[in-house]
Amino acid sequence: MRFYEVVFIVRADASSSHVGAVTESVIATVKEYGGEITKTEFCGLRYLAYPIKKNKSGHYVLLNVALSQEGVAELERRLTLNEDIIRFLVVRVDVLDNNPSALMRRNTRESRSGDRGRVQQ
Repeated sequence: MRFYEVVFIVRADASSSHVGAVTESVIATVKEYGGEITKTEFCGLRYLAYPIKKNKSGHYVLLNVALSQEGVAELERRLTLNEDIIRFLVVRVDVLDNNPSALMRRNTRESRSGDRGRVQQ
């Protein structure tokens, strides 16, 4: 088995429960092909760098996956067919990182900084 990071973006008008259902279907596909999920991150609703299929924002989800090559081919096929997913990326990595992703680290750093960046009057 090889290690992969899977990132996909679900349409912004989908509810959080629907995003969870889409994520569960992706996880079911991975498990159907004998794969293993080591990390799941819901990065929340974010603005896109450019409009994709008339969407300006979307729900980002990151998965760390150990999966065979045949499983990855089927996973990509199913991600392409899902109308709720507007974009996805599957990247092969040497080692799975279980630390928070860069996007999640940035969110926690911003929430801890509080009002340090504001001008005092």
